[in-house]
Amino acid sequence: MSQDQLQYNILLYYKFVSIPDPEQFTADHLQYCKDLGVKGRIIIAGEGINGTLSGTVEQTEQYMKDFHENPLFADMVFKIDPSHEHAFKKMFVRHKEELVTFRYEKHLDPNELSGKRLSPTEFHEQLQQDDVIVIDGRNDYEYKIGHFRNAIRPDVESFREFPEWIRNNLSEYKDKKVLTYCTGGIRCEKLTGFLMNEGFNDVAQLDGGIVTYGKDPEVQGRLFDGKCYVFDERISVPINHTSEDVVISQCHHCGKSEDRYINCGYTLCHAKHICCEECEQLHRGFCSDECEEHSNNMVQKQV
Repeated sequence: MSQDQLQYNILLYYKFVSIPDPEQFTADHLQYCKDLGVKGRIIIAGEGINGTLSGTVEQTEQYMKDFHENPLFADMVFKIDPSHEHAFKKMFVRHKEELVTFRYEKHLDPNELSGKRLSPTEFHEQLQQDDVIVIDGRNDYEYKIGHFRNAIRPDVESFREFPEWIRNNLSEYKDKKVLTYCTGGIRCEKLTGFLMNEGFNDVAQLDGGIVTYGKDPEVQGRLFDGKCYVFDERISVPINHTSEDVVISQCHHCGKSEDRYINCGYTLCHAKHICCEECEQLHRGFCSDECEEHSNNMVQKQV
């Protein structure tokens, strides 16, 4: 099916802007989304909005139109992926204290302090410089399935762990040129501000994140190996659209090349693990024999 025949869109977007009464805005926006018929996950805080959702072409175009008519969001950028179906099963709109949970002790407003924004072409050029440090601003399981060549793997399971990890591991690079990247750009807005507060002198971020980089007609995703993890039903999407595209991860069970994530079938584990289709059937969706045993015991107790 060609892209012009796809009847759905997936939208990815964020904006740091002061929202008066964010809790009421959250309640109103949830009702609006339900009335419109879109599905997805949206976070709203006093500092702005961060969302990804899916709907028909007509629904998503109406969504973008309505947002752009609001003076707070008139210039908000939407990243659009055509799709043949919804990427979500339900609609969630939640109010939180932060758009991305960072828990840094100092106030960070990306409108006041953040790294230099690099276009995909600029980022691609600087990636190839010798004296540059590239920090992946995502979690370790996101890095595992795909990342930029020579990027430092973050030893973190959540974004809030970055301040301690950077202080413990990267302080020696404060005088180096530092490049950061993440999925859609929002985490780097806070991460680069943190780095600058911590004394890193030359900090830049990939504007629009990995997903924008993969759509750039000139760069075509070069120097990105593997796939990009996304937080919807697709799980991952291709980025490198050249002959350089490779699979860099392996099946958790058999070790063969694979870039397919599933969650462990044991509800108290639910661990993300890379798994080929054959091993998913062989191990019945569990990440270990122990999890399968615990799951079976739970079922027996319920009976």
